[in-house]
Amino acid sequence: MAGPVLLDSERPVFPDPESTLGTPDGLLAIGGNLSTDTLLSAYSCGIFPWYESGQPILWWSPGTRAVIYPNKLVVSRSLRKVLRQTAWQITTNQAFHAVIRACAAPRAYSDGTWITEQMIKSYCKLNHEGHAHSIEVWLNQELVGGLYGVAVGGVFCGESMFSTVSNASKVAMIYLDKLCQQRGFELIDCQLPNPHLQSLGAQTITRAQFLLQFSQLKKKQCRWPDTLDSITV
Repeated sequence: MAGPVLLDSERPVFPDPESTLGTPDGLLAIGGNLSTDTLLSAYSCGIFPWYESGQPILWWSPGTRAVIYPNKLVVSRSLRKVLRQTAWQITTNQAFHAVIRACAAPRAYSDGTWITEQMIKSYCKLNHEGHAHSIEVWLNQELVGGLYGVAVGGVFCGESMFSTVSNASKVAMIYLDKLCQQRGFELIDCQLPNPHLQSLGAQTITRAQFLLQFSQLKKKQCRWPDTLDSITV
């Protein structure tokens, strides 16, 4: 099997997302850049960047994809109680830079981060141009959780989430789920499975299944709201 495609640094052209390596699973291409046009081109093909500081830009289309279908989110009884009894304030696109910065902070289980300074700058530009969005969770006027990602037609391509207090990232996911239902988004792309997402109802599907659904949904026109005032959970 051929190796990953080396992309031109100025005018990258992505290969067929099914022409990926078996090991590591889903590595499709190396190089290119993180301009708005390049990122939108990648996302429109179901491809996403994922690499660490010191590495070249790596582009992925994994053979197994984690997704959440809006209205299939799993909300436990205890989490519903937390929703009712905690004075959360939820906003969207009010603190995108702070959210991505918090997502880039080292985690307890890892000293590194894949959200590089270059990525932060590029995704903030995507947000400014109306393609990337954040959901913020506040408690006592302090940002305690949130998530961000890129909207492509009827798909929300989730990138990362964070929380500094228990359940805050789950609250952000609940509001994302309700927003998607209200606005006609039919798929939340979680990229790769992990126990946290699976506890919320994330399913795994094959690359072929994902690309088929994605090719249909990316043609939808769904408008991201300016506020979440009309969303009830």
